[in-house]
Amino acid sequence: MTALQDRSVAALGAGGALAEAIPAFVPRPSQQRFAGAVAAAFEGRGVLLAEAGTGTGKTYAYLVPALLSGLKTIVSTGTRALQDQLYHRDLPRVRDALGVGLKTALLKGRANYLCRYRTEQARGEAAFASRALAAQFERIVAWSGRTRMGDMAEVEGLAEDSPLLPLVTSTADNCLGSDCPFWDDCFVVQARQRAQAADLVVVNHHLLLADLALRQEGFGEILPGAQAFVVDEAHQLPELAAQFFGEGSGARALVELARDTLREAGDVASALALLQAPAQALEHAVRALRAAMDVLPVRGTGERALEAPGVAEAFDALSAALAGLATALQPLRESSPGLDACHARAVDAAGRLERWVAGEPDTGPHEGERDSVRWYELTRRGFRLQRTPLDVSGPLRRHREESRAAWVFTSATLAVEGRFEHYAQRLGLDAPETLLEPSPFDWNAQALCYLPPRLPEPMSRDYTAAVVAAVRPVLEASGGRAFVLFASHRALREAAALLRGGPWPLFVQGDAPRVQLLQQFRASGNGVLLGAASFREGVDVVGEALSVVVVDKLPFAAPDDPVFEARLQAVRRAGGNPFRDEQLPQAVIALKQGVGRLIRSERDRGVLVLCDPRLTGRSYGRTFLESLPPFPRTRDLDEITAFFAPAALPG
Repeated sequence: MTALQDRSVAALGAGGALAEAIPAFVPRPSQQRFAGAVAAAFEGRGVLLAEAGTGTGKTYAYLVPALLSGLKTIVSTGTRALQDQLYHRDLPRVRDALGVGLKTALLKGRANYLCRYRTEQARGEAAFASRALAAQFERIVAWSGRTRMGDMAEVEGLAEDSPLLPLVTSTADNCLGSDCPFWDDCFVVQARQRAQAADLVVVNHHLLLADLALRQEGFGEILPGAQAFVVDEAHQLPELAAQFFGEGSGARALVELARDTLREAGDVASALALLQAPAQALEHAVRALRAAMDVLPVRGTGERALEAPGVAEAFDALSAALAGLATALQPLRESSPGLDACHARAVDAAGRLERWVAGEPDTGPHEGERDSVRWYELTRRGFRLQRTPLDVSGPLRRHREESRAAWVFTSATLAVEGRFEHYAQRLGLDAPETLLEPSPFDWNAQALCYLPPRLPEPMSRDYTAAVVAAVRPVLEASGGRAFVLFASHRALREAAALLRGGPWPLFVQGDAPRVQLLQQFRASGNGVLLGAASFREGVDVVGEALSVVVVDKLPFAAPDDPVFEARLQAVRRAGGNPFRDEQLPQAVIALKQGVGRLIRSERDRGVLVLCDPRLTGRSYGRTFLESLPPFPRTRDLDEITAFFAPAALPG
């Protein structure tokens, strides 16, 4: 073993630095093996693809060699919540235990930081939609005078989707850069400076990928000089990379452009008279296009959208409105940095819209980057237009090779039947070192998998009713304390109607924000939470409050998803098998994510209920079952009752 491997394994061992300094720390051989593999990748500037099952302690396992290596390291996590947890809780514990004085920094995307310029502009707004919003805005203004970091997460009670956020934060489009009067006090600039000076920087995947995309476009990098990258929750990276290496626009950005134009015009003599009509015409054209698209499904291909009556004409009108605004802004560009920025935004938006409507293929020089799909998605009052590449392995591979850094990709869910080929291919990894560390939990004692017998085929009309009937006795045995995860929102609503009025508090996705639902579920002690795909990952409920996880159907991606459909066609054109090579591996990973909610600690006990009869009735069912932790399995409801009987409980 190398010196860094020796030091890393020793720090995580019995009598090591972490055991001495962290009271709850328990040495785990799987954690030490993982740390050794990370250390080897760091020292050899290699690539490691590692699955570490729940309970391995992978965060400590990669932080220890990262802090001991002396290399400038970027750690990227899946969400801002995980980013905050890692930076504010896990990293200080490990750093203090090791006694290293390295500089660390937390860096988020610009939309997470207060923008002083836009906040000042918003103070001049005539009115807010409600008194509550006006009061919260005043709290933000008061906080802005005392915050040191400007991180919007510091503002108590501010929802992630608050309509105030676009008013007080900036985007790459509307940022004035060095022309901003508040440039010297900019929180984004300060955060980036701290990151550039730090030895270890914690980012999230959105920011990491934004950095790669910016570098592709020649604007320079936010995270220079990194010698090692650790990508946690790496199973999310290919889908997110497809967003960043594609191109998109949407109703919200266009309406914000119109409104920002009028705000900026208010500071320039006579500009408002020239810009009011074209700005209002743009906002009207956006609303008219959304109304024309009302006849369409919620999601579909660009070709389908443009064939619908009146939609192509509405796109033409939107293009004309953008051109009109750009023309009106042209002679005013030198009047203020804000109007100059609005002109640039109008020109850029017009180009994006033209390329989307024309269906221009990606002009990437490398084979495999030219295949993309254009699609739209409708929200209640808006729309999003996107062009997504079908294969992001090329740009990911090039960036990794150009960085000459060590790369560690890790997650609790990367392997399918113990193999990594699917994700290695999607990440552009040709011959990575691999490591598979199963969860160290005692599955025979802690868990049981129930496969309800005699369920109808998942496509049958009465399937959800049959699932609820099969699950109800399990909930009676467990006293609630369950997540019930559905493949569709329609099935979720049907099950909610069937379960309402029962003996357990019922929490239904859509009735309240996700964070609030989880808080209420934990506090109830015996609740039943009904959720869809977003509850399959990033949700951590330790202890007795969650003792049952139910999965209604195998989570195959929706066949009408335009990006997924195009990806399957590309696999077919390349001579592959779309089901075996794409649909099945994706569904296995998604199921593993949902199953991972059940057992989160050595003291947890729980029952996994897999309702889909295809697990035993189709040959591919074995692939799912063999990719899961080694649950003992049963089809006998009496065993579930016995599992939850008081006499079966430890202690």
